Amino acid sequence: MNWEQLLSLKRQGDTGKRLRSEQDDTRLGFEVDYDRIIFSAAFRSLQDKTQVIPLSKTDFVHTRLTHSLEVSVVGRSIGRLVGKKIIEKYPYLKEAHGFHMNDFGAIVAAACLAHDIGNPPFGHSGEKAIGEYFKTGNGQQYKDQLTAKEWQDLIDFEGNANGFSVLTGNRAGIEGGLRISYATLGAFMKYPKESLPKKPTNAIADKKYGFFQQDKAFFKDVAEELGLIPNKSGDDLGYERHPLAYLVEAADDICYTIIDFEDGINLGLVEEDFALEYLIKLVKESIDASKYNSLTTKEDRISYLRALAIGSLINDAVRVFIENEEAILQGKFPYALTDKSKYKAQMDDIIKLSVKKIYQSQEVIQKEITGYHIINNLLDKFITAFNNKHEGKMSNYDQLLLKLLPEKYQVEKANLYERLMHISHYISLLTDGNALLLNKIISSNNG
Repeated sequence: MNWEQLLSLKRQGDTGKRLRSEQDDTRLGFEVDYDRIIFSAAFRSLQDKTQVIPLSKTDFVHTRLTHSLEVSVVGRSIGRLVGKKIIEKYPYLKEAHGFHMNDFGAIVAAACLAHDIGNPPFGHSGEKAIGEYFKTGNGQQYKDQLTAKEWQDLIDFEGNANGFSVLTGNRAGIEGGLRISYATLGAFMKYPKESLPKKPTNAIADKKYGFFQQDKAFFKDVAEELGLIPNKSGDDLGYERHPLAYLVEAADDICYTIIDFEDGINLGLVEEDFALEYLIKLVKESIDASKYNSLTTKEDRISYLRALAIGSLINDAVRVFIENEEAILQGKFPYALTDKSKYKAQMDDIIKLSVKKIYQSQEVIQKEITGYHIINNLLDKFITAFNNKHEGKMSNYDQLLLKLLPEKYQVEKANLYERLMHISHYISLLTDGNALLLNKIISSNNG
């Protein structure tokens, strides 16, 4: 892979080449990506989607929106630091093509902003709930009518693939969705493969999948434009990662490791003494003891340590990337950057404690169970009604139910797979609160 191609400003539908040297620096294409994402309805809905604690009304707990903004800030810093090193190593990128270090930051910041845009309500249990509706629920009845890969898309519903659909999906009059630049889409694509074969290797890029069958053709177009390296054979489609996807992943890893931990401390799920013991290991090289000892509240002490910890992890992620940049360009770095961090043991300790004290707390478990029931019920009612309409056997109840669908979802889908994906996509983009309210309306109407 080469950086000039990887930094493509192309957007879906372009017929000519967009040159960096001809860009208006006051309205750079990669920054337009950021603006389009932040003004999108799917991004706004993240304000009422769970990061850790589902349906929490506590004011300091992170939502998907605040998490995404924080990941974007961290990603921008990592991207600029990496960009500075890349421009120094390959000066022709600036001299011949006009690229700047901030371009790298802008691409990574935009991709980070969108990294959770396809996640269903109720946290990661929302993905599992959609998958299990098809795998073990009433959705099982559709298996024999779908291809193996179409079925896998449904039983292993993936927020990353759904996010690619959000960013690129066509609607009448809106071709190419948000029309994000291919460089930003490449950085967004952490798992550049289809749903089957599942985990064919232990490489980090094969851990999950990154696009649904309905988006396969465009995904391939993006990958080929960027010069990503194909790594699957026959009818299976998959590629080595875009190098900047490693930076997006690192920013996310850093934020959820440190900031979810901070939420757990502020909620009282993790004792402050525990927290200090874990965080100080990350910041011992940069902590100012007198500054730290002058802070009188737990919140301020934790906030100070969190900022230093994130700074340490950012600098280390940049180090790992630059040391392995040539292997990454050759598609020969099958790890997350944090896997090779000098702080890996400390991060693992924090995640282990977070799993025990936060992710498996009674509040989280109870709310996730509620989310399972809600998503299962919504999928069942809407899919049944949508299919009944297509088959000409719609009941009055079905008709009423489908009137609850927003206008942009009031479309015909001739293909069963597309119908099932259409409703799954609709449910996945509901906020936690909207899903709760919609379920209440449907349950009372049906009861």
